[in-house]
Amino acid sequence: MDQEKRALPLSGVTVVSLEQAIAAPLASRHLADWGARVIKIERPGRGDFCRDYDFVLNGMSSQFVWTNRSKESLALDIKQPQDRDALESLLAGADVFLQNLAPGAAQRLGLDAKALVERFPRLIACDISGYGSGGPYSDKKAYDLLVQCETGLLSISGSEDHPAKGAIAIADIATGMYVLNGVLMALYARERTGRGTAFEVSLFDAMTEWMSYPSLYTAGAGKPLKRTGMRHATIAPYGPFRAGDGKTVFFGIQNEREWLSLCTNVLDDADLAIDLRFVTNPDRMTNRDELERLIESRIAGTTSDQLLAQLEQASIANARLNSVEEFLDHPQLHSRHRVVNVGTPNGAVTSYLPAITIPGLTPQMGPVPAVGQHTDAILSELRERARP
Repeated sequence: MDQEKRALPLSGVTVVSLEQAIAAPLASRHLADWGARVIKIERPGRGDFCRDYDFVLNGMSSQFVWTNRSKESLALDIKQPQDRDALESLLAGADVFLQNLAPGAAQRLGLDAKALVERFPRLIACDISGYGSGGPYSDKKAYDLLVQCETGLLSISGSEDHPAKGAIAIADIATGMYVLNGVLMALYARERTGRGTAFEVSLFDAMTEWMSYPSLYTAGAGKPLKRTGMRHATIAPYGPFRAGDGKTVFFGIQNEREWLSLCTNVLDDADLAIDLRFVTNPDRMTNRDELERLIESRIAGTTSDQLLAQLEQASIANARLNSVEEFLDHPQLHSRHRVVNVGTPNGAVTSYLPAITIPGLTPQMGPVPAVGQHTDAILSELRERARP
């Protein structure tokens, strides 16, 4: 069936999002990718403060462009009666409402999820916050790095001497994906019950889920994971190895079958697989420094390309240590046509297709809006709708 004859999965769904920065805009952009109409509420003037994070992408913020394609921008000052009336009119016809205002602000304005679903029983509404409702941190402001700190991520990231943050907005991205998950579940539930859902997602709760493994390890072992830089904290060998040409190759061993294959087919030493220092993964972890020195001595006469070929032949998972510039030219991106252009107020820019591939459907890859670009059109639409 042709694309023109198949609606995108979320066609007909209207999302109103009072959003800024990353978590909420990322969630609503994923909804827009698959056909939802997303109306982004912004402050008149400068709009979403994420627009000013940088100006490196044709004079625009790279993070804003990433999270705001395919949306309509409606500039409203919701503290003004006329603009608040416009928002209420929008909500009356909306399917989904997202907000990530400062702690307590939505409730003071009567725009928290619970209050909205009471007024609009079919609405799906989500409160996005730093630490969730209740508890001593519920009114605390939160940003991505700060939640990484509070949930212990920095304590297990980086090298032994230097903790490090996630280089991308891990807490925001996790939160945005859980918001998306919640919206899709609520839409499905409404199909069966006819009723909307009020729910919340916090950065802290999202990172709590992501920190489950290291926290369970710490509770079980009685000690935290060590910071191990580019190496895996609990599996060996798994990490970077320097080949004979000085270039770094990564590979990882996940089971004893792969360990035997590495020893036999790459290191050319089947007896190493039964060396008592390295027989099991806990043994290899105990003697990891010695193991890594031994591996690098065995591959010292092998170039990185030769080593990668040997690892492939041995069915050992491997990777090059690419720079971002090399990623931009990655053959897997371009051979599968994952790179596309999207429009912006300052001209077309590079973007990437969403991670979900549905045969026969092309996601919506619409332009990034200017602040308030659609205000007049949306307000006119609301006036038309209000006419008897």
